[in-house]
Amino acid sequence: MPTPDSTSPDSTASPSQGRRYAWASRNFRIQTTATVVSGLGNAGAPIATAFAVLGNGGSATEVGYVTAARLVPTVLLLVLGGALADRFPRHRIMVGANLFSGLAQAVLAALVLAGNVQLWQLLVLSAAGGAGYALYSPASGGMIMQAVPQEYAAKAFSVFRMGLNASQIGGAALGGALTTAVGPGWVLAVDALCFLIAASLRFLLEPETAPAPGGSSMLRDLHEGWREFASRRWLWGIVLQFSVLVACTGAVESVYGPVVAEERLGGAGSWGLAMAAFGTGLVAAGVLMARWRPRRLLLVGNWGVFLFGVPALALAANAPLSVLTAAMFLAGVGVTVFGVNWMVALQQEIPEEAFSRIVAYDELGSYSLSPVGTALAGPAAAALGLNGALWACAALCLVLSAAVLVDPQVRRLSRRGTTDATEVARERATAP
Repeated sequence: MPTPDSTSPDSTASPSQGRRYAWASRNFRIQTTATVVSGLGNAGAPIATAFAVLGNGGSATEVGYVTAARLVPTVLLLVLGGALADRFPRHRIMVGANLFSGLAQAVLAALVLAGNVQLWQLLVLSAAGGAGYALYSPASGGMIMQAVPQEYAAKAFSVFRMGLNASQIGGAALGGALTTAVGPGWVLAVDALCFLIAASLRFLLEPETAPAPGGSSMLRDLHEGWREFASRRWLWGIVLQFSVLVACTGAVESVYGPVVAEERLGGAGSWGLAMAAFGTGLVAAGVLMARWRPRRLLLVGNWGVFLFGVPALALAANAPLSVLTAAMFLAGVGVTVFGVNWMVALQQEIPEEAFSRIVAYDELGSYSLSPVGTALAGPAAAALGLNGALWACAALCLVLSAAVLVDPQVRRLSRRGTTDATEVARERATAP
């Protein structure tokens, strides 16, 4: 794994500055900045897309179809993206993926602004965005894990997630406000511009020390990545749990939430405010996780997962906007508490040369049921009633959060202690 000095011009800084920012290499800073920029646009894009469908006379079922169209190529191509990112320079893959996604969003924005977008066009362009994400995400995960020294992992990953999550606040609020004020097309155009800026920043990333490919062929690399994944029960057990959780929360956030906001809460602006509260919870928990180093990584992380179903409870109970925003805030806290501990666990337990493939298998499993969940969101609401479907999502989230704790590997996986007491003291002294 590269050290901060090996990837950063910070080696010319004073000794005290070098120690203070030892966790923030040049690649870490660039990747975090680019992630904030692209996240700012991406936070508003789902809101704009959902209301573009509804504004064009579409139904909740069609919103679900468009969301599923993005997820299907993501699921199909993630493993390929992981193998490519462990074999070729990750920063180049990210640049290409960002440019491709930006082009897809620019075309979609133009069609929506022209006022004649068809459902099939929404489906195709959403699918293109999903393909871009499938190539980008494993490379991004591998890059950020490789750029962070293990002894600073909790702080660095917390700061990274705070940057990403802070963009959710501004992006969701701005996306909701702009969708209401000037229409969804302009929000999609901003997202395309953000992709272009992020690609330009990632072009400046320095090539990391590329691990040797795991085998003589792509298929061999995929097989070895699967072996690393399947040999850890705590890993595939949580990914299996998330396959259902992500399907449920995706249906709530992409389909049911906008529909409830349109029917009961005043429209896109209200849902944008709720999503901004979710982002605020993400950031608030990031501050906590930058200082807190729980020993039982997955046990503590899974307590955060219990909060994932709270927004569905609030929506099912016809709660006012104030209660919904509080529920979204708690869900955001839960996502960060889990996410930081999960990243630390992956970096600690997974060989560096397999980072991107494990990230790919992780996301593949986690998103595997999302297309089904979003596509069936409308029919489920028709069969159970909107509130009945929301109650079902909430119940599944709570039951699965409890079920995964049956596995002793999940309960007992612990943070490895550092043998250098000086580094521990230094990290505490320089905590943000």
